[in-house]
Amino acid sequence: MEKLKQSHNVNIHWRSYELRPPGAPPLPPEYLARIEASRPRLYTTAKEQYGLTLNVGPFGVDSRPALIGAKFAEEHGSGKAYHDAVFRAYWLDAKVISDLDVLVEVATAVSLDPDGFLAALNDPYYRSQMEADVEQAHAYGLSGVPALVYDNKYLVSGAQPYEVLVEVAEKALENSD
Repeated sequence: MEKLKQSHNVNIHWRSYELRPPGAPPLPPEYLARIEASRPRLYTTAKEQYGLTLNVGPFGVDSRPALIGAKFAEEHGSGKAYHDAVFRAYWLDAKVISDLDVLVEVATAVSLDPDGFLAALNDPYYRSQMEADVEQAHAYGLSGVPALVYDNKYLVSGAQPYEVLVEVAEKALENSD
């Protein structure tokens, strides 16, 4: 996304989405097996396309606290830094992003007040902002991540090579009003 932002001057707005919201039924073993079987391709794509060596945190964590924390971070001018730090914590450092200690560590690293951050995690105001994002994602028809929506019209679903992102960004730019 950073490369696309540089090359095509796109504005990136991260939005919340819960893969496993509270109360979701357990995933069937066959589905979990498919996810595990797809990981080598994900790791290879990340390395070859983006130069990243993934060291992923545990599957199935409750992302809600991290997503609510993102709303607090955005409101306090640290949204991008917070998102990048949570992303790095989970995908590169194998941290459990549902762990409040991990989230406070991330918040503190991006200059957020740890007490204010913790209070925000239980604040209905920030929870409702996160839930509004999730509702918008459902309105777009999203059912998984990653998913990118360009210009509120073009959906790119799944981890895609940079060239696919460029193609869609150029199409969106071509057809913008």
